Amino acid sequence: MARDKGAMRIMAVDELAEALGIAPGMALADARARLPDLQTTPYDPASDARWLEELADSCDRFTPSVAVDPPDGLTLDITGCAHLWGGEAGLMSALAAHLVQLGLTLRLALAETPDKARALARYGGEMLRVGRKLSPRNLNEAGLGYQSQPRQTSLQDARTPRDVMDLPIHALGMPDEKITALRRAGLRTLGDLAVRPRAPLAARFGKAMVAQLARILGEEDVRITPRRVPPDISVVHRFADPIGHSDTISATLQSLATAAVQQLAQRGKGGRAFALMLFRSDGQVQRLSIGTGQATRDPNLVLRLFQERIETLADPLDPGFGYDLIRLDIAETEPLEADQLGLGERDTPDRALNLLTDRLSVRLEAGRVRRFAAADSHIPECAGFTVPAAHPLLPLAHHAPVSGEPPLRPLHLMDPPQIVQVIAEVPDGPPRRFRWRRQVHDITAYEGPERLSAEWWKRRDGAGLTRDYYRVEDHAGRRFWLFRHGLYGREKDSPDWYLHGLFG
Repeated sequence: MARDKGAMRIMAVDELAEALGIAPGMALADARARLPDLQTTPYDPASDARWLEELADSCDRFTPSVAVDPPDGLTLDITGCAHLWGGEAGLMSALAAHLVQLGLTLRLALAETPDKARALARYGGEMLRVGRKLSPRNLNEAGLGYQSQPRQTSLQDARTPRDVMDLPIHALGMPDEKITALRRAGLRTLGDLAVRPRAPLAARFGKAMVAQLARILGEEDVRITPRRVPPDISVVHRFADPIGHSDTISATLQSLATAAVQQLAQRGKGGRAFALMLFRSDGQVQRLSIGTGQATRDPNLVLRLFQERIETLADPLDPGFGYDLIRLDIAETEPLEADQLGLGERDTPDRALNLLTDRLSVRLEAGRVRRFAAADSHIPECAGFTVPAAHPLLPLAHHAPVSGEPPLRPLHLMDPPQIVQVIAEVPDGPPRRFRWRRQVHDITAYEGPERLSAEWWKRRDGAGLTRDYYRVEDHAGRRFWLFRHGLYGREKDSPDWYLHGLFG
């Protein structure tokens, strides 16, 4: 029960309450007048939403394209998946059996468009309940119709496709005032609307109603938005009897990884993001993800990383009554050419480093192992940042240092730059002596200036100052990176000096 329209109302009922005449939307006072011993609990929409998400996870075993239709619906795009279940009838039968086994009362339908399936789900056919024997024949007896090229299935129980014309106009999902107006005009079913010209209907009831009617009738097809982006490659292994032994799971993962990399090799690609989904027989789904810093087609590497991931789980994998389906998805792929190793060469330093970072990322979590990346900025403190080690890097133009030449940028940058006291020959000349941390440094050699202007959007506002950088060396051979902040006489009367970095 929940408060709705100023009164406490019934939001959902079980089979017994429905048989006794209690219906959703009924005022609680009316329901108690009819059934004084009625037991109620507060409505918890957040829990219902979580439960619907769990059901959607469970339905990932049938297709990777699952969309949630709140508050109590799911829509599945089964394009290209039906053959894995022996055809559309086999998939529908398996879907119905799986959900009924979870204790759900459901409706199923198959249609060309999501809106058509949804309309049939909400307003057509009879329900499938626990205890009813399920088979393709019984599904047809319940009113399920199959078409030659179906794409969408929704949790509903519908009849043949022509019955969409017999659905009430409530299937349009329009506001109550428009439904009332349609009924007053003598339009009670979708068939009454379908035979009438669309232009007058749009002028009187709005273009949205006409567009929704076209979608329900299958004249327009708007694809669903899946909860997750379908993977580039997906391989599945189903078990006749649920399994739970770790050795069997490892062997299955090995075979799935081998099959997946074979598909990668055929496409000339490598995988960078892998997801392992273990579907328990009770409907629970356990999902494990790993990523690699470089694209790979090594099944042994994938297996080792998943084993590392399993070992670091705070809660070990619990097979319960066993897994009846295991799926391996490759969500991200990149072009990958075959490598030619030298004679007797088993691995390269780069590969060894990538393997180390991949293992550490899996064991310590991806965001904790990071590497430097270049940013598209000429400001020193903005020219680099850190990213997760498995994150792909965008190539940026850069100038490699000449062999034997001193580096142009220091390895250590001050954050923020530290102000120093500088003595120069002339106000806009190079530094000759500076004091930092109570110590005086006499400069014996310098190189510069390297002038860096502020970003144009800061210069326009008058807030950005030009920097003149000098690479200097003191009498002890220590090298520093100093800059004067502001052009003397033009941007600032007395520019400040800062120490921004240390060489070596």
